[in-house]
Amino acid sequence: MGGTADQNSGAGPVRSAHVFDVESLQKYCAANVPEITGKIEVQQFKGGQSNPTYLLHAGGKRYVLRRKPPGTLLPSAHAVDREYRIMHALHGTDVPVPRMLCLCEDAAILGTPFYIMECIDGRVLWDADLPGMTPDQRRAHYRELNRAIAALHSVNPAQVGLAEFGKPGNYVERQIARWIKQYRAAETERIEAMENLIEWLPKNIPQNTTNALTHGDYRFDNVIFHPAEPRILAIIDWELSTLGDPIADFVYHCMSYRMPGSPIEKMGDDEKKSLGIPTESEYRRMYCEFTGRSEVPHFDFYMAFGMFRLVGILQGIVKRYLDGNASSANAAESGKRTRPVAEAGWQQALRVINGSR
Repeated sequence: MGGTADQNSGAGPVRSAHVFDVESLQKYCAANVPEITGKIEVQQFKGGQSNPTYLLHAGGKRYVLRRKPPGTLLPSAHAVDREYRIMHALHGTDVPVPRMLCLCEDAAILGTPFYIMECIDGRVLWDADLPGMTPDQRRAHYRELNRAIAALHSVNPAQVGLAEFGKPGNYVERQIARWIKQYRAAETERIEAMENLIEWLPKNIPQNTTNALTHGDYRFDNVIFHPAEPRILAIIDWELSTLGDPIADFVYHCMSYRMPGSPIEKMGDDEKKSLGIPTESEYRRMYCEFTGRSEVPHFDFYMAFGMFRLVGILQGIVKRYLDGNASSANAAESGKRTRPVAEAGWQQALRVINGSR
């Protein structure tokens, strides 16, 4: 994840699998990043399942370094160069992003490519039920989360130099093929629900020609809120960003409404309203209000697709854990979610099959 003051407690010693040559980084920064002065001290954030993320202390200031993990990697994964490119391009738009300092694609410096960005002081909210807030505060934070993804989907890619950031058209079809490939490359056991999704999804793709910049993993714990206000200062973890289907991107971040084990999935609408958490239908209407849409079409299909995609991500974490180069201390725990998420995804597909909304 990104770096925040709130996360300092989540930064500690660099894990043995992710140690790099700090002296080499020091020399690189002296030559290429004049803003970073003084001796660099390094800690590692506990978050960041995919790309190891570090807190740098130098010259009385803090920065965040994010790099590809070491070891054999799945094809097209860990795209730190794409993360850097989209955040650099979006700086100055209505989409809140950290300021980028440098991208180093020379693996000889630290062993793998990396980039450095400013460290944002703020709050990362890990729980979708937003414990400790008043109903008005929860409502405001949910509205801001919705506003920021709507702002992203409203950016004209060509105007920020990202017209070629992804292939035009057939986004969902290509994503399904990609994540089947990624899942098969990392597969450790047979999961019947995932086999069902692999069979069903490619045959039931909605016809949707909308194209927009998409984040790919948007959720509360991938944004940094202002320390005291319901205002997002930065969206982080852009590894899966591309030119894609904004509806798929929006629905993916709505999964907590239907994900087993999610605190808000367990709540009825009346309880959500009393707590200030929008119901799923209210949250969908909010996105339509921000984007000028009349509806969020094919919601159940996209929910099934999103859960299928998450299974692919989780399975990759399991594989990296078994190979000894997972970047999160909680990688084994994440692996335990693979089967339940696949089963929940198939339940969403059955909603489509059975004609429910």
